[in-house]
Amino acid sequence: MLYAKITLGLPVDGPFDYIVPPPLEKKIKIGARAWVSFGAKKKALGYVVGLIHETGVQNLKEISGIIDDAPILDRNMLSLTKEIADYYCCSWGEAIETAIPALLRGGRRIPDVSFRIQEHKFSKAQRPPQTIGERPPQYFGGRVMLLYDPGIKKRWDIYLGEIKSALANKESVIIILADVPAVMAARETIASNINAPVSVLFRKEKGELEEWIKIRSTGPRVVVGTRSSIFAPVAKLGLIIIEEEQEHTYKQDQVPHYHATGVAFMRVKTEKAKLILSSASPLLETFLLARKNKIDYKFIPLGEDFPQVDTVDMSQQYRFNKEKGALFSKFMLDAISAVLASHGKVLLLFNRKGFATVAYCHNCGKTLRCPRCSINLVYHFQENKLTCHYCTFKMDLPKICPDCNAGYIKFSGAGAEKVESEICRIFPQAKVARGQTGKKTNCDDADIFVATSSIIKQEPCLFDLVGVLGIDNSLNRVDFRASEHAFGLLSGLLRFTRKRMIVQTQLAHHNIFVALAKKDLEKFYGEELKQRKQLNFPPWRHIVYVKVRGPREERVKEITATLSAKLEGPTKHTRLVSVVVPQPARLRGNYYRHILLSTSGVKKAVIFIKKVLKGFPHSGIIVTVDVDPV
Repeated sequence: MLYAKITLGLPVDGPFDYIVPPPLEKKIKIGARAWVSFGAKKKALGYVVGLIHETGVQNLKEISGIIDDAPILDRNMLSLTKEIADYYCCSWGEAIETAIPALLRGGRRIPDVSFRIQEHKFSKAQRPPQTIGERPPQYFGGRVMLLYDPGIKKRWDIYLGEIKSALANKESVIIILADVPAVMAARETIASNINAPVSVLFRKEKGELEEWIKIRSTGPRVVVGTRSSIFAPVAKLGLIIIEEEQEHTYKQDQVPHYHATGVAFMRVKTEKAKLILSSASPLLETFLLARKNKIDYKFIPLGEDFPQVDTVDMSQQYRFNKEKGALFSKFMLDAISAVLASHGKVLLLFNRKGFATVAYCHNCGKTLRCPRCSINLVYHFQENKLTCHYCTFKMDLPKICPDCNAGYIKFSGAGAEKVESEICRIFPQAKVARGQTGKKTNCDDADIFVATSSIIKQEPCLFDLVGVLGIDNSLNRVDFRASEHAFGLLSGLLRFTRKRMIVQTQLAHHNIFVALAKKDLEKFYGEELKQRKQLNFPPWRHIVYVKVRGPREERVKEITATLSAKLEGPTKHTRLVSVVVPQPARLRGNYYRHILLSTSGVKKAVIFIKKVLKGFPHSGIIVTVDVDPV
């Protein structure tokens, strides 16, 4: 008798054994989808991941039906998704479902096309290839390269050369970018330089399934897309390029919480392909691999294009300035005046949206907060609305206090709109504009531009002066990656000027500013790695968040306390660090708690966590696991 091993897109570990009815024995194939009954569900979609002739399980159910005449998942993709499940602490079925289009997850039949499928030869004791592990071995040398390019200009010459080489060898290429505008720009660049088919792949877009089928059923090509295109079913993969690998958008915020870079490492190992990770400010994990010679490394210095970087110590400014809340130092204002006098252009970056970050009653002190999130509402002057930046909630600015009916609402804290307003007041003769998300900045439109970090993703427009305000807001966050993120922001701004950058901070001796002032970007990584090693933080150890959320705060606290006690059990490789109340603690109607674990071995930690969670009662509460959070 033939049995099928079926895994489902549910948070339950499998696979589960099912009887293959005689009429389906010749039709069923590993990698195909099937209809099965599971639990109370009489019809559930499952994925065939193995076929065996013996089983030790009693009272098995039969498969109800086969959806696919040909497999939708080849051997490499099955191995990759199993590895993702083992590393990112999810079920195999959840990993499979994140790798395929949404319509396939719903049971849509595929047109009868000729698929390029590899034969499956899995034994009863089926085992996927060994996972990438926590310390990638030497065999990545020559096949993975970190391209550290703060200027971004020269990297595309390298990309195009590597793409042409792969296509000449009849190999496919996957290029991953952070957002849709970057994807469309990359497609144009490739199409104008290389005569080869280029596909664009987006998740949940109209025509996604059709494009997926075209990629799967044709020969070598170039696929350009966002994070999910790492799973593109290309023929004979030869090269993966991840542009700006430090971007947080490469980390999925839903289960499974995979990172595109981590999956790329897994995939190039399995398929013997090349991987190029490029960045203006690489992840510390990637930089450490390069420093240890585990991967190849190429640094393209800015050279003469590296601007002069000055740091203004705002703690000294406030000591002698009666206006404690002043947004600008005298040094900054004098520099702006000098640039305007010479008919130059200025970019001011303040990485907070809106006009004011707090709106409160002048009489009773009531602060207006989001009803769904434990966060202050931000006042946007242009819309004259209070907005939550974590959910979709908006409201008109009340004319009276909702608690005490006092006459007016006061504001405190500053955003980019406030900076724009102050600059217009101080320099009435200058034309001032504020950069808009998704809208390209044109230097000819104004004398002074005010922008948030979204400007980093645009094609650089050269300014005579770049001024950075409020960088301490990023540095003072309760996040071990705060320095790394702040450094990435400042590094991205370097290409917007060849002359001068001025940074206002109360942390003037921080190693970020020392590295920038000395024009030695690699110095920051050396110092940051030393600090992380002393604290046993990544990349020296791995962090795992066990996230607990639910609509009732007391229930969330109760489940978190019980679960953390179970996770505190003695293990050599994993230890419980603390229970963290995230900020905001309430988000979109749910209360959150994070159990923070530190581990030297992710695979062992995942086995331990899954064992604890199996059968753990948490009715009404959702528990998820985030490995290597960013």
